[in-house]
Amino acid sequence: MASRARRPLTRPAAFWDSSVLVPLYARQESTAQTLRWYKTYEVVVWWATPVEIAGALARLLRMKQLAVGDWRKGLTAISHEAQTWSVIAPSDIIRSRAIDLVEHYDLRAGDSLQLAAALAWCEDMPRGYVFLTGDEKLREAALLTGFEA
Repeated sequence: MASRARRPLTRPAAFWDSSVLVPLYARQESTAQTLRWYKTYEVVVWWATPVEIAGALARLLRMKQLAVGDWRKGLTAISHEAQTWSVIAPSDIIRSRAIDLVEHYDLRAGDSLQLAAALAWCEDMPRGYVFLTGDEKLREAALLTGFEA
């Protein structure tokens, strides 16, 4: 399910939604908290998370909330750091689970895929597993499915 690049886990792992990773690459109010989590937890992400982060940085650039140089640095950093993250690959099971999640929770499609990937990561036994997100609806759904936040 998860592919691991190069190094063994040295810290406890947590599932990271893209919304909580963006502050690593664009200074925001939550950057300090995200940096603390980054030092505490290994990163497990959904397969499309680097694309979602790049999209968020491009949106910040278009809104003139991120300088071109910082945008480029962010993209380079994502490219390098993503090599060290554990990645949950797409599957029919994750897609099916995501469909169930949008029926039960007030989630957008991308958020349901994130949560479905997290459930695949913990083999549908989320008790004791951490799910990090900056999105309140996704956080609530993760808590209701049994994750810690």
